[in-house]
Amino acid sequence: MRRNSGERKAESGKPATRAGSAVRTVDCFVTCESSQKTGPHSRPCELLPCAHGTPPRFPGLLVLVFLLWTTIATAAPQAPPSVIVLDRPNDAGTGLIIEWELSPDDVADRQPRAVSEYYVFREVDGEREQEPLAKVAAGNTTFVDANTQTDRNYLYSVVAVAPDGSASPEASAAGAMSPVLQWFDGSRMWVAIILITVCGAVMICTELAKHGMSTYVRPIAGLSAIDEAVGRATEMGRPMLFVPGIMDLDQIETIAGLTVMAHVGEKAAEYDTPMDVPTTRTLVMTAAKEALAGAYLTAGRPESFNEDRVYYVTEDQFGYVASVCGWMSREKPAACFYLGKFYAESLLLAETGNAVGAIQMAGTAEPAQLPFFVAACDYTLIGEELFAASAYLSGEPQQLGTLKGQDIGKLLAASLLIIGCLLATAAQTSAGPWKSAHNYLMTTILGKEG
Repeated sequence: MRRNSGERKAESGKPATRAGSAVRTVDCFVTCESSQKTGPHSRPCELLPCAHGTPPRFPGLLVLVFLLWTTIATAAPQAPPSVIVLDRPNDAGTGLIIEWELSPDDVADRQPRAVSEYYVFREVDGEREQEPLAKVAAGNTTFVDANTQTDRNYLYSVVAVAPDGSASPEASAAGAMSPVLQWFDGSRMWVAIILITVCGAVMICTELAKHGMSTYVRPIAGLSAIDEAVGRATEMGRPMLFVPGIMDLDQIETIAGLTVMAHVGEKAAEYDTPMDVPTTRTLVMTAAKEALAGAYLTAGRPESFNEDRVYYVTEDQFGYVASVCGWMSREKPAACFYLGKFYAESLLLAETGNAVGAIQMAGTAEPAQLPFFVAACDYTLIGEELFAASAYLSGEPQQLGTLKGQDIGKLLAASLLIIGCLLATAAQTSAGPWKSAHNYLMTTILGKEG
């Protein structure tokens, strides 16, 4: 016969109760059915854990809640409801925009997060790529595929991925799509407007100059001093020196210097004053000879031109400077002109000319060399003054029209800067349309979108 739990407890040396009652110990709680019940359906005593002396009444319900919570926490997220593909505007057919709706499980305030990121997959002409094209953080709904071709078809799908790596079913776009080549970039429209305005102004001013319209160029002090310098050299019976820079004809400053040299050469021909032109490039030497020959011809004294005074020295920078400075120390020219592109040799030339007592005029567009010329020379053409002097002295309609058109472009740029400053000030003091206008000017007209 089976012994009831009271008898087993008695044998173990622990107190027991009568059949049908409960025995409480420190670790457990025992319930037994009455020992009077016999038969095949009688149940033995059950050993259940104690909870502060009170038995759990619904253990199955707790287990069910736990399993339900575990299932919800580890379930795969739901797929994004929809995926659409758009052609990226204003490009050369190299990009497509993939947009999707957030997964219903992608809730920012939900802890723990059910969605950690989205995987974007791509099919190219029906062949699916094994690896994800991109991994986008949760909360984002856009990705730009910038590696596409116009002759290919692309199909995209998006998968929501949970922190544990489980993924939702794929949400695919309605169909494959190819990027479209755009002939015009609409976001750069303001650049085109400004460019057309400036170029149109140059063309119009050039045509007007060709038809005899006078173009005003403000007086430049250095230009008015050319006659003075040539006259001084004539009175003193000493030669002049003209240095057209140390660079080749591919530099616009060299071209401007040669234009000024032709004007100085014409004055030298009128006064029959010799002028030496040492060069560092053979092409510059040839162009200088042609320019001076034309100047002497214009002055009516072509027989006075001596091409030996236009000569090549060397392409070495400081070798050239040593030769020219030695000539200056020996011949002591009465007037020195330095107009072109200069570098470190500018100070050596200007200081040597100042030491021999020559009247000096210089001009360059190199900002680093301008202080040396300003300190050592009598007249200095700063930056664009060199080009303006070249246009003014040549009298050519193309140069005068370009000069006038550039002035219109500068006026437009200055106007935009002034308007921008006023709008920025108004936007700081009051919101509304002023701030919107300021943002439009900065981002669309002058910024990345303009």
